[in-house]
Amino acid sequence: MKRQLCGWFGLALIVAACGGGSDDGSADGSTNSAASETDELTVVTTVAPITSIASQIVGDRATIVGLVPEGTNSHTFEPSPSAAETLSTADVVFINGLQLEEPTKELAATNMKDGAPLVEIGNEVIDPDEYEYDFSFPESEGKPNPHLWTDPTLVEEYADVILDTMIDLDPDGEETYSENHEAFVDLVDEFDAAVSESLDTVPEENRKLVTYHDAYAYFADTYGWTVVGAIQPADFGEPTPTEVVRLIEQIQAEEVPAVFGSEVFPSPVLEQVANETGAIYVDDLRDDDLPGEPGDTDHSWLGLMKYNFVTMTDALGGDPAALEAFEVRNVVPDEATYPQ
Repeated sequence: MKRQLCGWFGLALIVAACGGGSDDGSADGSTNSAASETDELTVVTTVAPITSIASQIVGDRATIVGLVPEGTNSHTFEPSPSAAETLSTADVVFINGLQLEEPTKELAATNMKDGAPLVEIGNEVIDPDEYEYDFSFPESEGKPNPHLWTDPTLVEEYADVILDTMIDLDPDGEETYSENHEAFVDLVDEFDAAVSESLDTVPEENRKLVTYHDAYAYFADTYGWTVVGAIQPADFGEPTPTEVVRLIEQIQAEEVPAVFGSEVFPSPVLEQVANETGAIYVDDLRDDDLPGEPGDTDHSWLGLMKYNFVTMTDALGGDPAALEAFEVRNVVPDEATYPQ
């Protein structure tokens, strides 16, 4: 396993928390009907990338229900009481772990039926000595960066954990789960090759990331990039003027050519940072909000990461042709429920 000043202070430092959105959990109430009145196993997941990955391993042997609405701040998301009903139907709950979804984890612990496993996938994939800490996730706060899914090589290990769990839970489905897993890993290997080919065209001096929220620490470690900084502080609030000035100085010193904001949660502060440094501002990266709508082929983990890596490669002076040629596809139909 791997691991690794300015005259704009009048600008209101209004920064949406990691993913912003409503945290009242109201959007998850519609998932209950999807998880009820069925003889199938019920698999409950949290953030959309995990739901997507699980759908490819589980296939049609279970009903898969996501809990965290897309476009919601997964770090601060508070599930509504109605989520307890969904969790009570679960035969297994897959969460990312690494302290990403603590309120959901607590609700699951008090509402899941006896014997149903709660699997913290990230905790299975990397060891504590492989945790990444950074500006958004300082070691002093005790919460590591949880965004392992932006690294395709680690997503293969997510798939391993899901496979092993489902075989333990449903031995009769071992052949189906294993075939789906093999096909999915082969697809991720194909994607990883396209990612590497495109990223290698980015000039070495440009392989630096400045983002709204640091979701790319593990990606950077695997592919040899550097995360220069992120605008969002550890409390998911507003950066102080000192923090913003420090980031501006880093960008200028390292001659970062582009900074990346969020399509769903634009940051006027990050845009102003780009203006102050002369960097290009690209405002449409996504952390865990899948492209398109449920049912679309691109509405998947693969679609998410292809979009992000094409965007990064192009903005930083590379050629994304290999990635653009990669065909996003499912190994089995994705019929999971994604709350919106």
